[in-house]
Amino acid sequence: MSEQQNIPTLKAQAKLVVLGAGESGVGAAYLAQQKGFDVFVSDFGPIADKYKAQLQQWNIRFEEQQHTEAKILAATEVVKSPGIPEKAPIIKKLREQKTPVISEIEFAGRYTEAKMICITGSNGKTTTTSLTYHILKNEGLNVGLAGNIGNSFAYQVATESFDYYVLEISSFMLDDMYEFKADIAVLLNITPDHLDRYDYKLENYAASKFRITQNQTEHDYFIYCADDAETLKGLQSRTFGAQMLPFSIEKNIQPGAYLENDNIVINIHQEHFTMSIKDLALQGKHNIYNSMASGIVAKVLELRNERMRESMGNFKNIEHRLEFVAKISGISFINDSKATNVNSTWYALESMTSDVVLILGGVDKGNDYGMLKDLVKQKVKAIVCLGKDNKRIHDAFEDDVEVIVNTFSAQEAAQIAFHLAEKGDTVLLSPACASFDLFKNYEDRGQQFKDAVREL
Repeated sequence: MSEQQNIPTLKAQAKLVVLGAGESGVGAAYLAQQKGFDVFVSDFGPIADKYKAQLQQWNIRFEEQQHTEAKILAATEVVKSPGIPEKAPIIKKLREQKTPVISEIEFAGRYTEAKMICITGSNGKTTTTSLTYHILKNEGLNVGLAGNIGNSFAYQVATESFDYYVLEISSFMLDDMYEFKADIAVLLNITPDHLDRYDYKLENYAASKFRITQNQTEHDYFIYCADDAETLKGLQSRTFGAQMLPFSIEKNIQPGAYLENDNIVINIHQEHFTMSIKDLALQGKHNIYNSMASGIVAKVLELRNERMRESMGNFKNIEHRLEFVAKISGISFINDSKATNVNSTWYALESMTSDVVLILGGVDKGNDYGMLKDLVKQKVKAIVCLGKDNKRIHDAFEDDVEVIVNTFSAQEAAQIAFHLAEKGDTVLLSPACASFDLFKNYEDRGQQFKDAVREL
């Protein structure tokens, strides 16, 4: 975990090094150049053609497939890609010489006066961020979408003039944020994920998530789930400057949001909102939580109830998150490739209303499949493994389902799942694992699955 560091007020021509030339890094480099910094971009891997062309077009110096230490260690400040771990040798050397290392969000946040709506959580953050943006945009607010989603925040700060930003923030981003402040912070839940980056300690990961509330004052808002055990545990050992707005489907909470007779009820200050869960575009228990969180944000901003209901009723979910692909011979195919941890797969299974042929597997991040066992017994008739090493899936579920089959491509997985399913069933790709063994990323996995389904 990064320690607090003193961030200098940098003068023009200070040396800014950007590590990682993906969406966030290239955007940060553009903003830095615009603000008069001497910018150098270094990526230890190959740089995608799209980003290389942008850097060349903007005359920003860069290197790929190496880190030239002399140039990097001479930096006044370093903006680091969220994917680079603390244990990377170059980061260790920067830390040793006390060079400030920050995230793109921290850097870009210095150059905008926009209100920041920041959403984090182990699960549901992309859906909730997208829904919140959809509600605000439909109301006519001048709003940008960034963070882990959409175009680089820094690039938007450099080229747009938004009044609000809705930012999806990962724990990795939070680790390198210091002075940045969320006007509205949302913490959806905390479940084990990425523990390899946190010394395999859940409390370290939780501490990272709670950084979403840092620097908040009594003028700001902290929205959180009052039904999430790890969140409640974290609340006990911390104090908060912001106004607290919890949401729950288990108990009546005011101020905040709760469930009453299948209606979402939001009561904060003088603002009151109700909506039937049957009218929500997003179905399933987990999406009630996501909709509550987005709804509270909307009421904090005093948006109109009628427009909120319209937005929450017509929202189209993001690609690769419980995305309906097709119905073939009465069998529904659902692409949930974005489910890269066990908890995400639990939520997906929980929302299923038919028998399921479940496609699981990939790079296992030390998964505990125990929490899936009850839902698998209730709903899953067969498991199709999609990964190079499926032993742990077999070990976890061999007593719970009759059929577990190994496959090594999306096409093979879709074909076998189709043959195992019957009319009225659902074939659900919800892998609970990362995708890097057979695919470039979860998007590639989801796209290959969708292509395979359409060829059936």
